Amino acid sequence: MDQVNDSVVTEFVLLGLAKSLEMKIFLFLFFSLFYIGIIVGNFFVVFTVYFDPHLHSPMYILLANLSLIDLGLSSTTVPRMISDLFTDCKVISFHSCMTQMFFIHVMGGVEMVLLIAMAYDRYTAICKPLHYQTIMNFKMCMLLVVAAWVIGMIHALSQFIFVINLPFCGPSDVGSFYCDFPRVIKLACMDSYRLEFVVTANSGFISLGTFFFLSASYIFILVTVRQHSSSDLSKAFFTLSAHISVVVMFFTPCIFLYVWPFPTKSLDTFFAIVDFVVTPILNPAIYTLRNKDMKSAIRRLSFRFL
Repeated sequence: MDQVNDSVVTEFVLLGLAKSLEMKIFLFLFFSLFYIGIIVGNFFVVFTVYFDPHLHSPMYILLANLSLIDLGLSSTTVPRMISDLFTDCKVISFHSCMTQMFFIHVMGGVEMVLLIAMAYDRYTAICKPLHYQTIMNFKMCMLLVVAAWVIGMIHALSQFIFVINLPFCGPSDVGSFYCDFPRVIKLACMDSYRLEFVVTANSGFISLGTFFFLSASYIFILVTVRQHSSSDLSKAFFTLSAHISVVVMFFTPCIFLYVWPFPTKSLDTFFAIVDFVVTPILNPAIYTLRNKDMKSAIRRLSFRFL
């Protein structure tokens, strides 16, 4: 990587989240408890789907992959957030910064496609129930998972190959508690306007477009159900409410971080914490507490292993 980039900057300075000792202790406990919850909750979903044969269906295979991605996305930033709380010199090496940005966007891109795949799965199950087994078979499910990883890699690489070659000669203050493409690009010793637009289009407009596409898809499903049977509308809405909640929680921070970037440091920090800390722990909670099949599987596994 040193051969690729001739910059004189070897490390970047990250933003501290707190100054007082009391706030640092509070954030340490908050992030630590949430990160433990993220690990336990998401591994629990994967464990339940893997060991319960009743959940070996496309919807739950996609859910297990979503849990792994949530765990991976959180792990790109939260451990360093915790370790940096009590560090006076909050610096990250050039290599670590580039690696963090790359994996943030790989995980984010994969999650975006998985959410689309889950919406397609629900559309097929609700609107085309007689053809569901034919359309959403195991082969199609695996194809969607592989496509999610391929698109996620392309999404990250399409930005990474430009940023890694930028000249960095100072300043080195990222202005956030983690590295991300828009902030690091601003530190380059060149006119980066066009590259900033590419990043905004790649991450921001795609996030916004995908959010509206998913919202329209769920509205279409509900309208279709209502046209066939108004009595089934409440049941369909209850089924989709978990998916809609996850979509809103994932895309809202992304839209504010990339389409309307850096309104204030406090808002930027708030949305980033929601994206990396809050959403990954709420996803398993939503899908387990609001899902009848998951609750039944948990009871079966508790009798089996306890």
